[in-house]
Amino acid sequence: MATRLHLDTHVVVWLHQGDLEKFSERGAQAIEKHPLVYSPIVLLELRYLFEIGRIAICEDAILADLRQQIGLEVCTSSHLEVTRAACQEDWTRDPFDRTIVAQARMAACPLLSRDRKIQDHYSSAFW
Repeated sequence: MATRLHLDTHVVVWLHQGDLEKFSERGAQAIEKHPLVYSPIVLLELRYLFEIGRIAICEDAILADLRQQIGLEVCTSSHLEVTRAACQEDWTRDPFDRTIVAQARMAACPLLSRDRKIQDHYSSAFW
């Protein structure tokens, strides 16, 4: 089975919006090559973005559309294990970033993120 590619929240949003021009060539190729997964915390961050008006479509609609269109799946690691791993990601106070990185690191999988701080602290993160 191919290595799963974990997606940061902004990647999920841009994929749903069809903003493919925002992706680097490397990122676009990785999306085509790997099975795609997201951390359950992405669901919560999408809800937060919807509530504050940063996105216009709710999290359930976004994730259902992407599951149908590109086979995007949720990562099913234990919530307790991921939360414990996120406690070790002390380079940021952002609980979303901590959890997204911890989930990818636990799975030893690459993480597609444009966030430079994430790339600086997780060697398998790239754009």
